[in-house]
Amino acid sequence: MFPLVKNTLSHLQVQSIQQTMARQSHQKHTLDFHDKYGNAVLASGATFCTAVWTYVATQIGIEWNLSPDGRVTPKEWRDQSSSQLV
Repeated sequence: MFPLVKNTLSHLQVQSIQQTMARQSHQKHTLDFHDKYGNAVLASGATFCTAVWTYVATQIGIEWNLSPDGRVTPKEWRDQSSSQLV
């Protein structure tokens, strides 16, 4: 008897889901907030994030540890022991 009850319940659930889907497919889909403004919100957020990081990377004086090759000239070496004697 258990398989018969299980089969009947399963069949009722499938019919219920099919009826719900049929009802929903005949209704007009109204746009919600995400449908109307989702892409605009995403684009503006990405633009804002990019602008802030660009400002941070270029304006606050972070040392990026770039190679000093060709830009730094060494100071003249002096013997420390002779300057301490004076």
